[in-house]
Amino acid sequence: MPTTSSLIPHPSSLESLARDVKRWGAELGFQQVGIADCELGAAEARLLDWVGKGFHGEMEYMERHGVKRARPAELVPGTVRVIAARMNCNPPARAAEEVMADGSKAFIARYTLGRDYHKIMRGKLQKLANRIGQEVGSFRYRVFTDSAPVMEVEIAEKAGLGWRGKHTLLLNREAGSFFVLGEIYTDLPLPTDSAPENHCGTCQKCMDVCPTGAIVGPYQLDARRCIAYLTVELKGSIPEELRPLIGNRVYGCDDCQLVCPWNKYSQTTTEPDFAVRNGLDDATLVELFGWSEEEFEKRLAGSAIHRIGYERWLRNLAVGLGNAPWSAAVVDALNGRAEHLSTLVREHVGWALGRHSVRHEG
Repeated sequence: MPTTSSLIPHPSSLESLARDVKRWGAELGFQQVGIADCELGAAEARLLDWVGKGFHGEMEYMERHGVKRARPAELVPGTVRVIAARMNCNPPARAAEEVMADGSKAFIARYTLGRDYHKIMRGKLQKLANRIGQEVGSFRYRVFTDSAPVMEVEIAEKAGLGWRGKHTLLLNREAGSFFVLGEIYTDLPLPTDSAPENHCGTCQKCMDVCPTGAIVGPYQLDARRCIAYLTVELKGSIPEELRPLIGNRVYGCDDCQLVCPWNKYSQTTTEPDFAVRNGLDDATLVELFGWSEEEFEKRLAGSAIHRIGYERWLRNLAVGLGNAPWSAAVVDALNGRAEHLSTLVREHVGWALGRHSVRHEG
């Protein structure tokens, strides 16, 4: 990040620059770019309340970074504006509903079917920052993509990219919610955009559909019950009472998005890096559970899924297999991992085999 800033341009020049930033963003493949100020006091209060209730679970970084999340200038000194961008991430793939309905298949959240979105967004945001630098000279900035204590949804809302839905994700009237977010913190005092109205109304379909009841109230998510948290963030054992509710969701969960009426406007991404890799939109649980660690490393290199590691990958798949319809292939696959070196894997495989033993005998 550059450490020196050029002289502040004239307001008319800043307005022109803001228009240019949005145009350059579109040229780079962002569907929308907006600009927010750094006033996040109300969001800070909500964050502290959420952490105080323990809803963050084992995500200790939520507590460790404290109020820095809501104070951009403390995270990056000199910051006065945040350039926020969104990019569609839903690739052409087998319909999510069809995969979820087939208990032998492995459901993987749409945003992780291709290349790691962190790398995609970070690269494009850096190019946007470079383009700004060509125009204004040296300026202070730092690029973020879900990679530091940044309140992405709150910032994106202030930047006019959408509103926070009752499931806590950002919603956009023209694009639903199947997109990813990224930010550039900057010392350039650009004119800001306005937050749109909230259009959720009385709808609570996202709350009603959540398999584990993680959306405990409008705009309130208990991450400890969220399948995305359980399959991605949780490092240890998945609570036994929640395992049957996970179904065949082995990495993330899109239920609250799939049922949202606004996602009828969701757009398929044209970004090649989001294209499905390794047939992950239509793979069976048995097939993926059979991957060796070497195959996992090779196939998922450059994927967001790679972050959880092979052990948790097998843990998640074991839960999916425990919820799958009984078959000899399923039981054989589980038996093949029953003596795995990992205590975590053995525990979840044992649970899954117990489920099938009861079903088959019954």
